[in-house]
Order: sequence, then C-alpha cells, then structure tokens
Amino acid sequence: MTQRKTVSPPAGPVHRFIVVEGPIGVGKTSLARRLAQHFGSELWLEEAEDNPFLERFYRNMRGAAFPTQLHFLFQRARQAQAMRQQDLFAPLRVSDYLLEKDRLFARVTLDDEEYALYEQVYSRLAIDAPRPDLVVYLQAPVDVLAERIAKRGIRYETHIERSYLERLTEAYASFFHHYDAAPLLIVNAAAIDPVGNDADFAELVQHIDATRRGRHYFNPLGRVL
Repeated sequence: MTQRKTVSPPAGPVHRFIVVEGPIGVGKTSLARRLAQHFGSELWLEEAEDNPFLERFYRNMRGAAFPTQLHFLFQRARQAQAMRQQDLFAPLRVSDYLLEKDRLFARVTLDDEEYALYEQVYSRLAIDAPRPDLVVYLQAPVDVLAERIAKRGIRYETHIERSYLERLTEAYASFFHHYDAAPLLIVNAAAIDPVGNDADFAELVQHIDATRRGRHYFNPLGRVL
C-alpha cells in the first residue's frame, strides 16, 4: 500500500500588522508601499495631502498648528475604526504611521493651552487602534531629511524650517527610547536605500521577519550610497 504524505499548508505571514514610522523625509511612506507590495498586503497611509491646513501650517506653524493637528487626529481616528472593523478579515496590512505619533506631533507644534484642549478632544474620541505586531522606526540625521525633502520637490514642503525638523527628530528619538508597546526594529535609514536598492530591501525584510519581540537595530555601518 502506498503511504500518502501529509502536506502542511504554507506558513502564514510572520507579522499581521507592520507600521513604518519616522520623521518627515525619512522615507516611511515609500518603504510602506514597497513592503505592502512585497507581502501582498493592505496598505494604510495617513494621506497628508488631504489635510487642507498643512500648507498654511508650513508657512505659519504657530497660526495653523491647531486645525492641522485636529484634522490629522480625526482622520487617524476614522482609519483606526476602519482597521478595527476589518481586523478579523485582513491577513496582513502595512501602515506608514503609528497612532501614537499624533500626540508626538501635537506636543511639538501646539502651545500648552492648545495641547490641553487637544488632549480633551483626544480622550473623548476613545480611539481603539489595533496594536501593531512590529514597528519599523527609520532614523536619519536632519541634514539627510532636509536633502530628501528638497529632492522630492513637494511644493508645500519647501517651507519646512530646519528648526522644526530638529525638534521633530528629537521628539521621535525620545518617544521610541521609551516605546515598548510592540516589537521595535530601529533602522539607520541614512545608510541604506531599501526602496531603490533591491539588496538593501531584501536585507531589511530579513530583519523584519526575524524581529518577533523586544527591541532590535539594523545599522549597516560603512555602507556607501
């Protein structure tokens, strides 16, 4: 009698929800797009271009910070609700933002009175966002961020001030220094090009697949771009 072999089904994805984060210009949206394509996953983007206050914010940060931040908060709250409703049906999804980043930006851009009002709105929304299985935090020096912002040539981003980028990178570094809500992969994004270089992307994916818990670093020192 011929013995029938039992064939195991293919293994599922290592992570069901991957978030790519980092300051403006670091390449998080481009990487999220490539990861989503690679994994055949849903892609959730924060859609900054839909914020009608963003251009005036970069022109006059003090004057437009509050409406800009509220628009992003309401937009992210709606997306979090949609993600939660689809939670049982999505095998894998990739996002270019972490909900907690909303408070990070609010603390950087709002004064104390505005932030207190923002916190009241935030708490009343009672946002129940899905917890990521992995956060990929992209880091790069301010000079690199400024160069990449200038290179991509988005009109309203030409008004971004260096001092704002400096405050933002410091806020991100402080936030992720204490972050422990999900496994974290910290990537030196100045040393690699995972969007334009296939070898860099493949190496990064290996690190993503290997990061199951805790805090890890991908820092390919000595790489010349």
